Amino acid sequence: MENLKDEIPGNAASVANVDMKLEVVVIPVSDVDRAKAFYGKLGWRLDIDVAAGDDFRAMQFTPPGSRCSIIFGKNVTAAAPGSAQGLYLIVSDIEAARNELLRRGVEIREVFHNGGIHVGADEPYMFGRVRVSSPDSNRGSYRSFASFSDPDGNGWLLQEVTARLAGRINPATTNFASVNDLANALRRAEAAHGEHEKRTGGQRDENWPDWYAAYMVAEQAGTELPT
Repeated sequence: MENLKDEIPGNAASVANVDMKLEVVVIPVSDVDRAKAFYGKLGWRLDIDVAAGDDFRAMQFTPPGSRCSIIFGKNVTAAAPGSAQGLYLIVSDIEAARNELLRRGVEIREVFHNGGIHVGADEPYMFGRVRVSSPDSNRGSYRSFASFSDPDGNGWLLQEVTARLAGRINPATTNFASVNDLANALRRAEAAHGEHEKRTGGQRDENWPDWYAAYMVAEQAGTELPT
């Protein structure tokens, strides 16, 4: 078999060091202006709205705190309108995020949790084959969901994530996407630090900033939390 490696400039190590950042997801819609109104109602930022005659139009929206945007328009994709499913929106507080969408007039289903599979080729798998109403009882990370659809039926899923799985985030590059994410991380660190002080006799911890920082980095990186 021909060795394809010989045809690639450089070596495997250098190729692995090239960042590949997912920044755009294409959403198939049937009515561009209707979709624009819907995603604007969500509170997402409109980045572009460009057209080339009557045959092409594209617009880009970015959810709050997201590094990835969506694009839709006229003659942007050949996919059937409404065929985009299982589009995950990660939030740090599932109930607060759902309430915000309700306030904006978005029809969104109740928060649920499910011990089964959350991805697949159809809606029952995508949004939970067995839904249990209410958030996960322990508010475990990755376990609570709420779903909604745009006017074409493209399916979105809120997922609550507070502590990342190990390896998901490089602790050397810890960052927070928004003021809200940072504030929520500080609140969780404050609650955990309160338990830490109880275990140490209730004495005030003069080094609480260091403890907070260690907790927040470990939580986001999915490594062992300080106690």
